[in-house]
Amino acid sequence: MSVYSCHVLLKAPFLPYSTGFCKQSCIFLLKSCKSMYQIKQIQTQIIHVGLHQDRNTLNKLMSFCTDPSFGNLRYAERIFNYIHEPSLFVFNVMIKAFAKAGSFRKALSLFGRLREFGLWPDNFTYPFVLKAIGCMGDVGEGGKVHGVVLKSGLQFDTYVCNSLMDMYAELGKVENSYHLLENMIEKDRVSWNVMISGYVKCKRFEDAISLYRQMRQESSEKPDEATVVSTLSACIALKDLELGKEIHNYIRDELDLTIVIGNALVDMYCKCGCLSVARQVFDEMPTKNVNCWTSMVSGYVKCGQLDKARELFERSPVRDVVLWTAMINGYVQFNHFDEAVALFQEMQVRRIKPDKFIVVVLLTGCAQLGALEQGEWIHGYIDENRIRVDTVVGTALIEMYAKCGCIEKSLKIFYGLKEKDTACWTSIICGLAMNGKTSKALQLFAEMRQVGLRPDDITFIGVLSACSHGGLVEEGRRFFHSMTETYQIKPKVEHYGCLMDLLGRAGLLDEAEELVKKIPGEKNELLFPIYGALLSACRIHGNVDLGERLAMQLEKIRSSDSSVHTLISNMYASSNRWEDVTTVRRKMKDLGVKKVPGCSAIEIGGIFHEFLVGDPTHPKMREIHSMLNTIAKPLLGSEENEMGREICDVMNLL
Repeated sequence: MSVYSCHVLLKAPFLPYSTGFCKQSCIFLLKSCKSMYQIKQIQTQIIHVGLHQDRNTLNKLMSFCTDPSFGNLRYAERIFNYIHEPSLFVFNVMIKAFAKAGSFRKALSLFGRLREFGLWPDNFTYPFVLKAIGCMGDVGEGGKVHGVVLKSGLQFDTYVCNSLMDMYAELGKVENSYHLLENMIEKDRVSWNVMISGYVKCKRFEDAISLYRQMRQESSEKPDEATVVSTLSACIALKDLELGKEIHNYIRDELDLTIVIGNALVDMYCKCGCLSVARQVFDEMPTKNVNCWTSMVSGYVKCGQLDKARELFERSPVRDVVLWTAMINGYVQFNHFDEAVALFQEMQVRRIKPDKFIVVVLLTGCAQLGALEQGEWIHGYIDENRIRVDTVVGTALIEMYAKCGCIEKSLKIFYGLKEKDTACWTSIICGLAMNGKTSKALQLFAEMRQVGLRPDDITFIGVLSACSHGGLVEEGRRFFHSMTETYQIKPKVEHYGCLMDLLGRAGLLDEAEELVKKIPGEKNELLFPIYGALLSACRIHGNVDLGERLAMQLEKIRSSDSSVHTLISNMYASSNRWEDVTTVRRKMKDLGVKKVPGCSAIEIGGIFHEFLVGDPTHPKMREIHSMLNTIAKPLLGSEENEMGREICDVMNLL
């Protein structure tokens, strides 16, 4: 048929059968379709000449209607509903289209209707049905369909068996997947890949690596891109750099350095701390996408090399929101908050719409620094740009306001959330504890349990902190023991530290000392904060004997830490043992230990100012001195001359 004839057929609204519009013409025209508009024109002719129930014609029509590049699934569904006797091919096409579009229930519904038309599923039907079940997480339905596969005898079909393995992996039933793999007569490369990937999905990383080695030893199939990428994910999780290097050597010998493989290698080396090798792989990659740039920038960020991270960030030809988030997160993580805000503002200038994760990162920075003005500005930005305050954003706002001392605003946000997860409840409980609202914190903890949410280890840090601030010794003991007895949560050093603080404040120092001895399997370095808190309690309660025993332990852990010697010196000073104070200070001098200078910070007009004792480099230092002089002069010689002298002392420090 000529191009001219095709053009005439497409233009004619109704073309009589006698003019040559036959089945062959219809199929030819469908193959030439580029849009749904053309498909609808052809369908008009199909109906007019009576081919609308012809099996071969319908098969082609449905294939093009469900084509993801220009098809229309809703239109295809309408056509399907008018077919008197749909073929298995049409069923398969529709099931595949529904599964790929995420309409998993519809895919399963069609699968269930096959028997109505006397049809039996084949090896093209099951893969998409099984994919739909895996995505839905319906274990019961998966077992039923597996039973149908066994009845049909297709359990030995490699394509179907691989799909079953993938479904069970999605459902978290990797033992079922492995059982299928073991019983396969022929294991192709896809089978091994599905199983390795399944182990990774279920966080069974050791098993994934073991299976990779088994594949290399027992199978004639060589690992391909999918194999090495999944296995490298397991290497990252286990920090198995040795196997990662082994896979890298295999890639050099057997595979091309594709974008996907290159990104996996860069990510593996970065997360295993080998930045130089990661950069070498990155530079060798013939083609890079934004994911490769993001992995490398994130690697530099993780190691604190922010200048190199920024240099790469600026060189990246494409910057998506994930790459911007990685760079902003780096600045926040290492307390370069001004740079983080500046980068966020640059995003707005470039009209790049930030997602919720960027504002969460910025709110986290505000919380760490107590930068309330900036936090309120970001909250306003969230409202103005209609960023949905879900559990993630809500938790970040709750934490920011709580750490800035605005606990009432935290409560308002908490109560305004439509959905609350464990993180939200934990954030508000910890915030209330931090702000001394003991009763309210414990009340919300009780409400959290009543609504059926399970507290995690961080929740208990907030609960125990609340007990410590409120001096609730008995309640603190009870909550601490309930962690293991009721919730099977193993206490961490932080939990022991909270309980230690509670006992120390209550003067129960002997009990606190015994508790330290019960902390299981922890390194001495991790116990440093606990010993320090207990030593402070010894100073407050005048228990010098215990303080000296603790001091000996602390010196073994960190003999060069100035805070250790300061704590000991302060304890002796509180007991008027000045000779011992002098001995400690002389010892510090002999060891070359210098006290870490104190630091204070203030936010003015959204700008964060930091001051170190003895550091005169602040650009406003002259104005600060002038203002202190103005304040101090009227006080000197008055009844409040002590305050004036203190201000003079401050000026000397500056």
